[in-house]
Amino acid sequence: MKNTLFLAILLFSFASLYAQKTLTPQNEGSKIHFVIKNMAINTGGDLSNLKGTIKIDAAKPASSSVDVTVDVSTIDTDNDKRDGHLKNADFFDAAKYPVIRIASTKIEPTGTLGSYVFHGNLTIKDVTKAITFPFTAASDGTGYIFNGGFELNRLDYGLGKSSATMSDDVKVELKVYAK
Repeated sequence: MKNTLFLAILLFSFASLYAQKTLTPQNEGSKIHFVIKNMAINTGGDLSNLKGTIKIDAAKPASSSVDVTVDVSTIDTDNDKRDGHLKNADFFDAAKYPVIRIASTKIEPTGTLGSYVFHGNLTIKDVTKAITFPFTAASDGTGYIFNGGFELNRLDYGLGKSSATMSDDVKVELKVYAK
């Protein structure tokens, strides 16, 4: 009887580890970083104030989903004048479009433990484009850390105009802590 009870508790505990979990992205421990070449020099910045949900199901990754926004007004490039310019209508138009949204349409495993491919939509301003990129997910005991990155063409999203001094390509690095 004791062995049966122990086995039942063990199976229940194991099953709960793999049940779908709904997580909330945390600002502490998360970093949304971008890099663009400006006058042949890498210039970067960060965005914060993440909101949304991340649903993960390690047993069935196809059941997992992401729907997260980041606050455009938090843009920080270590230059107040540049930050103000990026927030205005020439670029992000933060007053009219206060958030950038990323939402998954499919999460698929790669075959390597903790490694996945994100398929979804990125919305900046009023433009939504499909994006795909690899990412990793790892538990730290209290939550999960998601790491990934992708490139985008800023002109596809109406961010500024064509420029001889500023690249069109932007690299985005994501480190999201959620619990």
